[in-house]
This record gives sequence, structure tokens and C-alpha cells, in this order.
Amino acid sequence: MDGKVLPLTQAPDAIELRHLRAFIAVAEELNFGRAASRLYLSPPALSRQISTLERLVGVTLLLRSTHRVELTLAGEALLDCARKLLRQLEDGITATRSIGGELASRIAKYWAPVVADFARIDVHLQDLRDATEALHAQFSPPPEVSVRSVNAGGVPSLLLGRQAPATVLYVHGGAFVSGSAFGYRPLAGALAVAADAGVLVPEFRLAPEHPFPAALEDILVVYQWMLETGVPASQITVVGDSSGGSITLSLLNTLKQQQMPMPGGAVLFSPGAIDPTCSTLRDQPGDGKSPPVSVAQLRQFIQLYLAGHPLDDPLVSPLHADLSGLPPLLVQVGTGDIVVEDAHRLVDHARAHGVDAQLELYPIATHAFQIFWSFLPEAADALARAGQFARDIRTGAESAAG
Repeated sequence: MDGKVLPLTQAPDAIELRHLRAFIAVAEELNFGRAASRLYLSPPALSRQISTLERLVGVTLLLRSTHRVELTLAGEALLDCARKLLRQLEDGITATRSIGGELASRIAKYWAPVVADFARIDVHLQDLRDATEALHAQFSPPPEVSVRSVNAGGVPSLLLGRQAPATVLYVHGGAFVSGSAFGYRPLAGALAVAADAGVLVPEFRLAPEHPFPAALEDILVVYQWMLETGVPASQITVVGDSSGGSITLSLLNTLKQQQMPMPGGAVLFSPGAIDPTCSTLRDQPGDGKSPPVSVAQLRQFIQLYLAGHPLDDPLVSPLHADLSGLPPLLVQVGTGDIVVEDAHRLVDHARAHGVDAQLELYPIATHAFQIFWSFLPEAADALARAGQFARDIRTGAESAAG
């Protein structure tokens, strides 16, 4: 017998893998007792699973008697298919784990030089900055994206994309002390493609040479410049990653305080320093794939940035701010990121103040995983969703304007 049968018009949705594993065990052992021991089940539980499978399939698969168990012709046909199905599933899981481990190791290698310099920041700040630039230099912007320099109200900036003027303002990360517009060209360029928009990346001043509020002042100048070029505030999306997410929230609260036009929305990639006290952060053990960053190191960055400024100032601590009136927020973070709990707190706090805030979680351990969009599927998906968010903001504002 070749085992070929006519395909069913629709496979029963209720069949589960445990049913197939139970059937294979009984078919191979031809004994319910031995099969039950093999599966660590009781014989009655195993019998119920077989009965359920037969009911779902609609045919008898096994002939049972007091002394023997036999496969029916239908059972023989299903056995071959079930074995292939489980084998393919196991192969798929093995491949997925292999790829996942390979990608995690690849990400860790990119981050390792940067993380290695975190603990030495007081003495070797330039090493950290060089390592950050070297990380980003290993990637390239999408080839279809143009890059040109712009003087945005006196703040040197880069404009990326196929569209001008820019409707996306990107605030780069780097723990307030590193990162650059030039270095962030690959990520900003990918976002420009995803959003089908021009993306403006300011070269704002960094701590400790220029502590708070220098970076915020630069971003505010650039935002005002965008408005002066004729871009309606309602069409602008502000995007910030890591510490850039904190600066983005400072910008929104400043605009609210000064009663200036709000952007149409904001996207936060793995927002850092949402709580400058780092009160809920806990050190994470290294797994050999995701280099750990200590809470003490994060506090050190924040101290360099704030330079004695009060930690509970709503402009630097959004969890202490009245967020009512802020535009829609999209927050993306990895489930294994050290800042994931603060991302939850931020979204809950924003929603409590009536803000339309969305939280998207990705099964990633690394911080600011969107940087790795060129090879990490979750990062590519996150950028696509962020781009769609920005497009919706822009097109919605255009439609409202008539």
C-alpha cells in the first residue's frame, strides 16, 4: 500500500499535536500501557486522546481488543502523514532556534565594544563615542535614500529620504553622551523608506560638555524651524530611540508648557531614562548573547546629562508629568530589554491622562533593537509599523486640512 489518500476538504481545526503524538506512540508500540509510559500519561488519559482524535477525524484509526491493538487502513495512512508532520515541525523549531541564536550572537558582537566602554565613561568618553560610531558604521542607508546636510535654525542636521520637506523629526539615542546624525543615517534612512517621508536628524549637543537642557533646546529649535518651513505640526511625527525617547518626551512637555502646536504623533524605540531614578530597573545576568548593562552605569549617564538638575522635574521625568494633551504615542520595546517595565509604566501613565498610547512588545532581549533592521526580522517589522504610524499621521492631517 502506498499510503496515498484523498485529501480532506478541510482539516479539523481542533486536532492538536498532543493527539498526533499519542497516536504515533500507540501505533508504534501497539500497546496502550507501553505507549502511556513513553508519554508519561496514564492509560485512561491516553485512551481519551486517541478517542478524541478518531472523533475529530471521523474514522476508526485503531482496532482494540483485550489482547492486541491493530492499525486500520486509515490509521496506517494517517501514521505516515503524522510522522512527516511532526518531523517537519521539529526541523522547523531546530532551524528557528539556530537562526535565533545566531542572530542574538551577531547582535551581541555589534554591541560588545560599546558595552565594554560603558563602565569606563568617566575616563574614556571618547572611546565610548568612537565605539558607538563604529557600531552604526557597519550598516548603510537603503540605496534609494538620498542624504543631504541642512542647517535647521542653526542646528546642523541631516535630511534623509525621497520627500522634502521633512515630516519626521528623529532624535537619536546614545545615552545622552554619544551618537550622531551621521551615525544614525542607516536607521533614519530605513525609517524614511518605511514612512515614505523625509526624516530630519539633528546633530544636537551632547553631555557632559553640554548638559540638560542643551539637547532639548536644540531639538526645540529644529522643530520650530520645521514649522517655519511650512510643515503643519499635525503632519509631523517625532521619533526617538533610547535616550532620544526621553528627549522626545521632554520636547512634547515643553511644547505643552509653551502652548506651541503639538506634532501629530510620536514614536519611542526602547525609550530610556523614563524614570531618571531607575527605581524599577534591575540588573540582568548576561547570557553570552546579550551583553548586560548595569543600572549603575545607566544612572551614571543620566547624572552626566542632568548635572544636578532635579530628577523629579516633569520635563525630564515624564512619569511625574501631566501628560494630558499629548499626541498619540507608539512605544516599541523588546520583552528582554532592561527598560521594558518602564515602557509599561509610561504607557499606563499616558493612558491614565487620556493619551492614545500603544505599546508594542517584541520577543527581543537587546536594547534599541530597531538598529538592526537590515538582518533582524523583528526590527524590520517594528520599523514597518512605525513607518505606517507616521504615514497615518501625515495622511490623516492632510485629509483633515481638506
